[in-house]
Amino acid sequence: MKIPPRCAAVITMLSMSICTAAAARTGYLGPAGSWTHQACLELFAEEELVALERETLFEALRAGTIERACVPVTTSVVGATPYLDDVLALDAIAGVQVVAEYPKVLGYSLLAKPGTRREDIRTIVAHPVALEEVKPWLDREMPHVERRPAASAGAAAKLVAQASRSDMAAMGPPSAARIHALASFADGIEQGPHNTTRWWVLGRVMPAPSGRDKTSLLLSVDEAGFQRSLQALTGAARVLAIYERPGRKSLDGHRYVIDIVGHASKPAIAGLLAQHREFRLLGSYPRRY
Repeated sequence: MKIPPRCAAVITMLSMSICTAAAARTGYLGPAGSWTHQACLELFAEEELVALERETLFEALRAGTIERACVPVTTSVVGATPYLDDVLALDAIAGVQVVAEYPKVLGYSLLAKPGTRREDIRTIVAHPVALEEVKPWLDREMPHVERRPAASAGAAAKLVAQASRSDMAAMGPPSAARIHALASFADGIEQGPHNTTRWWVLGRVMPAPSGRDKTSLLLSVDEAGFQRSLQALTGAARVLAIYERPGRKSLDGHRYVIDIVGHASKPAIAGLLAQHREFRLLGSYPRRY
């Protein structure tokens, strides 16, 4: 797969900043062949990657049995992912923070068992977001196939590979074909609402300021204090994005994940965090978009 020059630069910078040891293990949401796996293959050496289920991944990060974890947290199509709340639940774990971000525009391949004829395919399995993105292509090219959701692109490819029949295909990254011994019948299928996914890399060492940084914060506040907190925040840094998450305690209690411009070591941001305890630092890292 040809990597655009901008992405190649991202990969080089990330490799320099967070690949501190070739033998360090990086956990990602399995099974192999998912888009998170694809992102990790572009960021890290393949031999250091380990595929883990959702609960196991965060348990391993808590226990320190993996050095870092790669998690999809936001997408341009559906907004915040469910995994963002898993990241926020790590607040009791000293030292775990966001150390890098990686955005990627997803493209899809039609994957089936070798020897399958396209006209014999009766079912397409894919992540629900993928099904939305490839809908125009499917409506035109394969309008009569059943469309079945899967937990991930890797899970879809694995299901096709293990099926007893050859009338099923998956939509996923090209790497899933190699991993699950499938054949690609069409590539570059992404004619719907183009989806850019952002992954966070979670680790324990905050990168030094790069000159073009982003800081992610968690604001926990009730409705009465929201305006005051927001005014303090906008006085300290430029706000890039705000994602509301469930407060989980009361109807008037809210949590917001907020991205701002600048590194946490900047005096204005450091002062905000010192004076306003409702903000929690999630991490500072080089800005990639």
